[in-house]
Amino acid sequence: MERSRQLHDRVFSLLERVEYRRAETPEEKAAIFAMRHEAYTRAGTIAPKPSGLFHDPMDETPNVWLVGLFIDGDLAGSLRLHVSASLSAPLPATEVYPDLLTPLLGAGRTLIDGTRFVSKLEYSQRHPEMPYIILRPIFLAEEHFRAELITVACRVEHQAFYRRMYRCIPWAEAREYPNLNKPMAFLRYECRNQREALHRRYPYYRSSESERAELFERSSNILRGVRQAIGDAAESALTDA
Repeated sequence: MERSRQLHDRVFSLLERVEYRRAETPEEKAAIFAMRHEAYTRAGTIAPKPSGLFHDPMDETPNVWLVGLFIDGDLAGSLRLHVSASLSAPLPATEVYPDLLTPLLGAGRTLIDGTRFVSKLEYSQRHPEMPYIILRPIFLAEEHFRAELITVACRVEHQAFYRRMYRCIPWAEAREYPNLNKPMAFLRYECRNQREALHRRYPYYRSSESERAELFERSSNILRGVRQAIGDAAESALTDA
């Protein structure tokens, strides 16, 4: 219990210095892609690229959010979110797990696919609570879009963290993943069943409607039409909110 309180205190203290920003300009995106490249090459997940940038076509879809985490104004971490409630709105995981995801998207279920979680080495070494800070926008997104599931594709050795801390459920055996050198485990997080319990365990994942709207009112690649980019089911859910 004391350990949990200490973690909460550290996360709340660090959050006072944190700002989440949606990347939109080429310069903002390039800064995230460069940080990704450094983190992924350091981990041996990708081979070094001459450009010093790690990105792929999924960074350019209409339903993507590239979120930078800034500490005291310095880019310290980032993540990528895709939101979809339609087969026409692609998710990175659909290519690898079509057997699991295609039926759900075809039925109009709203899913969030979180990928590319990275942080600068100096910040991850200084702040062991960085993973909780980096993952926070996922839970803002699932509440904003009324998502039913969050999918997590992660390195096999990292799945214990997601199972223990977020009660994610293993969903498939590890499979090869595009652009990565290592197979990825696949888990799911059931939003509606877990949200209240998550907020009790980790109160720093609570958020205001205004905070969620500011971050997700448009995607990283379109200025309007976000609901259409995600799919009709998500559009209806947001309209009714």
